[in-house]
Amino acid sequence: MKVEVGAGCVGSGECELVASDVFVVEDDMRAHVVLDDAELSRFNGVIQEAVRACPTAALRVVGDE
Repeated sequence: MKVEVGAGCVGSGECELVASDVFVVEDDMRAHVVLDDAELSRFNGVIQEAVRACPTAALRVVGDE
């Protein structure tokens, strides 16, 4: 599983609010994934919530099992 943050990210922080173990909005005002791809599957549920919560639809899950 991999999570991509697209160019549409505006740093609203919704993903970080929903899944703070997975996402952080940094000084560049963009969301960043803070876990290795191998660790992401443990957080599949909150990642899916974060994808739905993103106001610009900038998050995408690739290789969801």
